[in-house]
Amino acid sequence: MRIRGATVMVSSVSLFMLCGALATARADTIVLKNGRRIVVERATESGDRIVGETQAGEISLPKSIVERIEHSAVASTAPAPPDRITSGGFVIAPPATQAELTLDPDVAQAAVHDGSIDKAYIARLDGAAISGAPGAASRAASAHYAAAGYETSKGNLKAAVDQERQALRFLPNSVPLLVEAAYGHLKLSEYSTALDYLTRAKRAAPDSPDVAKLSGWAEYGLNRIPEAVQEWKRAQQLRPDPDVAKALEKAERDARAENDFRQGQTSHFVLRYSGAAEPGLAADILRTLEIHFDQISATLDYTPPEPIGVILYTNEQFEDITRAPAWAGAINDGRLRIPVQGLTSVTQALSLVLRHELTHSFLQQKTRGRCPPWLHEGIAQWMEGRRVGPAAAGLLEAYDHQAAIPLTDLELSWMSLSGTGASFAYAWSLGVVETILAKNSMADLVKILDALTASGSTEGAVRAVLHQSYGELEEQTADFLRSTYAPK
Repeated sequence: MRIRGATVMVSSVSLFMLCGALATARADTIVLKNGRRIVVERATESGDRIVGETQAGEISLPKSIVERIEHSAVASTAPAPPDRITSGGFVIAPPATQAELTLDPDVAQAAVHDGSIDKAYIARLDGAAISGAPGAASRAASAHYAAAGYETSKGNLKAAVDQERQALRFLPNSVPLLVEAAYGHLKLSEYSTALDYLTRAKRAAPDSPDVAKLSGWAEYGLNRIPEAVQEWKRAQQLRPDPDVAKALEKAERDARAENDFRQGQTSHFVLRYSGAAEPGLAADILRTLEIHFDQISATLDYTPPEPIGVILYTNEQFEDITRAPAWAGAINDGRLRIPVQGLTSVTQALSLVLRHELTHSFLQQKTRGRCPPWLHEGIAQWMEGRRVGPAAAGLLEAYDHQAAIPLTDLELSWMSLSGTGASFAYAWSLGVVETILAKNSMADLVKILDALTASGSTEGAVRAVLHQSYGELEEQTADFLRSTYAPK
């Protein structure tokens, strides 16, 4: 989110990071031996089975495939767990159909054991399935699905979706497998591929609420808003879902506003703009975004797999549609939403806004929603060209008086911060990123992003790459700001 009339201390903040950073839940998690996690309201033991209640109804799993149960007695303030993803500012829960996937427990244990995948064993099962041996196709699919769960638990999502693709070679019409594969591609922001799997699943199960729900996410990710609305309406008819209700309300608001918008498109962007905007401005914005896209892609070593949505509004439309605070000047909630009333060309200030917000899109997709607010904002400001400068004095005063907000707290939502606290958060985040880049390199920063994507722990990633705790990084930041900006 870009802040209007920004001071030297506060530059911008992205709405999806403020509103979508925390997931609050009261639930238990059933962890399967293949690494898969199933969230239920309460897990209980019943004979030789584990029973739990999901939104789709009761599930019953054999104890032989369950590794453990993680109980949660109180509402959590932790970031969304690894098997949930964010898109358009909303948390997307795993599909309920994953509970319907049946594994041969003996095959699953033979396929993944001693902390690794037994590739030779799986290859033998593949050979038997290809030869047409009775029951071999199901066993081969079970083995690949177990391997997919293992890869997911290790953060190797691309390897996991490849294993799911291999499982579908042997059970090509399995709706749970098709939905699981689609969900994996949604995590990777590969919306077109996800939609291909969902189209296949829809032919086999036309009344599946999970297929409709995930199809809506895929369509929205592809900037096809009317299609997303249609899918989510159908999903709500089949099985009401609070996630879908929120998404549907937002998508319907977008669809109404953009009904008569014009459109422009390049290889990396789909741009829609009000008829009140200058067509020349829209073309100029696309050219500017393409330049920024190439630079950010090279810097962060990542290329988003699908075109990014960009919406240009009048000031009134921006306020009505985004419902952002009055001080907001731009928003990135998965789509770049920019008020451009009165502009006829891309000014330097607008170019910086576009670069900043586009950086958020890269970070959100590269880390699959795991990048915390402080790192999001620090990198986006740095990429925009901002440096701490005169704000260093206030940061150091807060740090020296032990009034600085710890990085652990800045991993959570910033919505409850006061104006002063928010100003500190933005500037301190920039200072930490500036310190990392001054003392290390952009390659190290990219390694941190890659490590937190795999593990879900930002401090763990900092320890692995920089060999520092958060406390040590904060101390180093204060020392850097003192030596760089304090009066000599």
